[in-house]
Amino acid sequence: MKIIIDAFGGDHAPLEIIKGAVDAKNEYGVEILLVGAEDTIRKVAADNQISLDGVAIHHAPDIFTNNDQPASIRTKAKANTSLAAGFRLLKDGAGDAFLSAGNSGAIGAGSMFIVKRIKGVKRVAFAPVIPTVNGKAMVIDSGINTDVRPTVLRQFALMGSAYMNKVMGVENPRVGLANVGTEEHKGDELRQETYKLLQKAPVNFIGNIEGRDVPLDGADVVVCDGFTGNMIIKTYEGVALALLGKIKGIFTKNLKNKLAAALVLGDMKDFKKEMDLDEFGGTAVLGCAKPVFKAHGNANAKTIKNAVRVCRDYVNSGIIATVTEAMQTIDDGEEDA
Repeated sequence: MKIIIDAFGGDHAPLEIIKGAVDAKNEYGVEILLVGAEDTIRKVAADNQISLDGVAIHHAPDIFTNNDQPASIRTKAKANTSLAAGFRLLKDGAGDAFLSAGNSGAIGAGSMFIVKRIKGVKRVAFAPVIPTVNGKAMVIDSGINTDVRPTVLRQFALMGSAYMNKVMGVENPRVGLANVGTEEHKGDELRQETYKLLQKAPVNFIGNIEGRDVPLDGADVVVCDGFTGNMIIKTYEGVALALLGKIKGIFTKNLKNKLAAALVLGDMKDFKKEMDLDEFGGTAVLGCAKPVFKAHGNANAKTIKNAVRVCRDYVNSGIIATVTEAMQTIDDGEEDA
């Protein structure tokens, strides 16, 4: 299996991307194709004593920045960026999956317009998996689609349910609709109409779910528009960082607390690992005709390594065929959105 990686996407590119890619190659036995300025990749690797033996490089000299307009990913002016080149390589069959920590909007646009959507899918969606008190949950969408119709949210529910089952191993995933209350009548017209559709959809729909219930294992799949989902994810990240920081401050406050910390050090390390979003690696772009993953912009080597693992599992799961089949069961006669 070959994973294509944008070597120049993210705040810590290319060093952390290269380190994570090499670690993944060594640990998971996958092939790696780095995309970006070859001379820079080789120099950074050499300067940091990183062996690139067995790692292929596709030369793409330009960088798609966070200030570039996402839609320009399709233009000739951006064709030689590592991000656009990576999408074309995936489309042309040069690898089995594509991973980037670059411009989120451009990753969504490239998935939609270069690699294309699964037949019947109206919108692709970011679908990060986050830790909960008893396991994990997916939030779909978390940023691409801020303006959607109920039929699109129904598709998100189908795709998210398939992912959590096929890739994450959750039996009969519970699907909840993010809302301002649990009662059926709560929310705006979008939420109310989506609720009716999900009641009839071939998923394990458990009703509305409030924001506070997400970390408390209220659902396995949280369905929402991209604005709501992005707020959930970013708040989640901030609370986790604040909580871990507070705990660290308590345990390092004085000698007594440091001694107490030594007694629970192993448990605290396990807790930190469970709350570490880097452990989950990349975010799947569900609905794309081929596997595309987005790692967060602050991705380090650990993030990239784990993202490659998730890419591998995604490819092996056969989920794209599952989603393709699921789309055929909900033809609503609407034009693609």
